[in-house]
Amino acid sequence: MFAKILIANRGEIAVRLIRACHELGVSAVAVYSEADARALHVRLADEAVLIGPPAPQESYLRGDKIIDAALQTGAQAVHPGYGFLSESPDFARAVQEAGLVFIGPPEQAIRQMGVKTEARAIMEQAGVPIVPGFQSDTATDSDFQREADRIGYPVMVKAAGGGGGKGIRVVDSPGGLIDALGAARREAEHAFGDPTVFLEKYIEHGRHIEIQVLADMRGNTVHLFERECSIQRRHQKIIEETPSTLIAPEVRARMGEAAVKAAQAVGYVNAGTVEFIADAQANFYFMEMNTRLQVEHPITELVTGHDLALLQIRVAAGEPLPFTQADLSQRGHAIECRVYAEDPANSFLPATGPILKSVEPIGPGIRVDTGVGTGDEVTTHYDPMIAKVVVYAETREAAIRKMDTALSQYIILGVTTNLPFLRDVIRHPVFAAGEATTHFIDEQLSVWQPADAELPDEALIAAVLGEMGSSLAHGAPSMEDGGGDSFSPWGRTDAFRLGGL
Repeated sequence: MFAKILIANRGEIAVRLIRACHELGVSAVAVYSEADARALHVRLADEAVLIGPPAPQESYLRGDKIIDAALQTGAQAVHPGYGFLSESPDFARAVQEAGLVFIGPPEQAIRQMGVKTEARAIMEQAGVPIVPGFQSDTATDSDFQREADRIGYPVMVKAAGGGGGKGIRVVDSPGGLIDALGAARREAEHAFGDPTVFLEKYIEHGRHIEIQVLADMRGNTVHLFERECSIQRRHQKIIEETPSTLIAPEVRARMGEAAVKAAQAVGYVNAGTVEFIADAQANFYFMEMNTRLQVEHPITELVTGHDLALLQIRVAAGEPLPFTQADLSQRGHAIECRVYAEDPANSFLPATGPILKSVEPIGPGIRVDTGVGTGDEVTTHYDPMIAKVVVYAETREAAIRKMDTALSQYIILGVTTNLPFLRDVIRHPVFAAGEATTHFIDEQLSVWQPADAELPDEALIAAVLGEMGSSLAHGAPSMEDGGGDSFSPWGRTDAFRLGGL
């Protein structure tokens, strides 16, 4: 096992990985930008290294600075988390060339799966079902027009090197294809530096189903069942659950086998996710493979009882998987809601500012993964996701009720969040019936406004500020100094999280 690991990320995933390191008795090194100098992941780490200004291009995307920090602190391995450099084959190679271990898949697997057109070709050859489509590096717009007519509308124009919902256009009729090609190419060039696009048949009323896979260095590959990620806005997931209400046991087995086959086709090692689109009859097709730990990994952990972050580190250290496929099973139901600093009533525009008060829900079967708390600030520099609320119960109905309660108890003052919107999704009869598709938000909640609150946020903020002022005036002990009591838990840097995850 490693003695020290550098976490090449920030926010809630960095906090999650630091805690995993500590559980293994491994020292954790954080990296941070100037904007994150007092961030939670920095406070929890054993060491922290400043790597640059707030802009990601000058800090968290600077692989050279991150590798230098690992070498300077004596780390033996680098965990990239997700986002930033996690799916960069060049970074994975550079880590290895520096004599460090990259806690993730081999460079070649990342490279092959990172280009969607290449991934489709590999999957087709491996016998994994793929969505009907067309790809060519030399095709003209006329070629795309002809192939779209052959595939049948609606079709999707997708960026070959894309992700995160960027470089995607849905075209309903021949008249819109040329404009969609141009728009997708421009967006892909700006976002990924590659304007290459391809066509896929658009699966109407589709369900987004993904399979978690895990492989060790000794040729053992397993899947840890499915997650449903159909609740999306702008092609980005906001609610995930497992098991899926669409998938029968025999379909689950076939999807799992296809995902394992996909991983083996590229010599995959470590944790990854194979994403499928399924139609109303549960026919499923390969979309892409995410060569990293997913945001929504906690729900898989809850229903399988296996810690994916710990397993990632153990596999990277050369240990074999501690189970076979026959040993794995699902129990109960888990749901995850992504909490964003954004305004759902205003086109989901990101929100920024200080978090004046944060009170997380607690209770049996409730887990909150977050990287911020009271006194922290949400800036414009990074993704607006600030937390994940995850619940577990024996049945789906009980999990929905528990999530509704957890969201109602989560207090975040100072920035606008999507908490009320998430509650409306969870309470919606279509979601409750397990019939939501990737069109759910557009069809059911496209025009959304929050219900009138019993007490406006301004009044709550004023009450919090008044309480803070009163405490200071009476010389109440502060979180920073523990009120002079060396045994006070309020002197800890993670004191506000002592209520537990």
